[in-house]
Amino acid sequence: MSYKKYVEHLKERLDLVASQEEESIKKAALMLFNAIKSRHNIFAFGAAHAGILTQELIYRAGGLAVINPIQASELELTSRPIPKTSVMERLEGYGKIIANQSPMKSGDVVLVHSVSGRNPAIIDFVEAAQKRGVRVIAITNVSASSQVQSRHSSGRRLYEIADLVIDNHGVPGDASIELKPLKQKVGPSSTVIGAMIVNSIVIETVSQCLDHDIDPPIFYSANVDGGDEKNNQLFKTYGDHIFYL
Repeated sequence: MSYKKYVEHLKERLDLVASQEEESIKKAALMLFNAIKSRHNIFAFGAAHAGILTQELIYRAGGLAVINPIQASELELTSRPIPKTSVMERLEGYGKIIANQSPMKSGDVVLVHSVSGRNPAIIDFVEAAQKRGVRVIAITNVSASSQVQSRHSSGRRLYEIADLVIDNHGVPGDASIELKPLKQKVGPSSTVIGAMIVNSIVIETVSQCLDHDIDPPIFYSANVDGGDEKNNQLFKTYGDHIFYL
């Protein structure tokens, strides 16, 4: 069956990320742990489908309560017409506006996701964040990004400017399965692989907290008895570092 090719492809890519990106994932977790320990803030950002990883990280049972979404309505898939998101993602200067309107400040950390890493919104956002002293962790496809030209006037791509890069080891164009006679492949992989990466970072961050006797700010399931009460206590304890309430 064709879908099994997709399953096997995902297994192959996930294993590749696990073996090749282990050190980068650990470094990313250390950056998040140090932010928690020093009472700095953590953010996540991505445009259109890349922003699905931001949603994966936010307000999630077993997730870090102190990861904040940076959202821009023009880059959300709830925008209408949806193709407008592609126009806005290519609009130079827009990413700078998004970053400068956020509460990010020096010492904070932001995790950004862009598979191609070529569009102006992500480049401007990262450059503006770094000017404010924010450290940037990028999830991108290094091999595919290196084969395309940047759409930003600087000529730079995400993997060339981020403080730390985690490669998703995907295929060019993201879609992964060829079904003849179609010329366009089907079955994008970046969301599945990206979710594994960001949750691995969270797990390693929590492990760091426990190793240093810091109670990790982890959400409980709201669908388990007592979960709401525990989560409300998290909001009180970390209220100064949570911006989505």
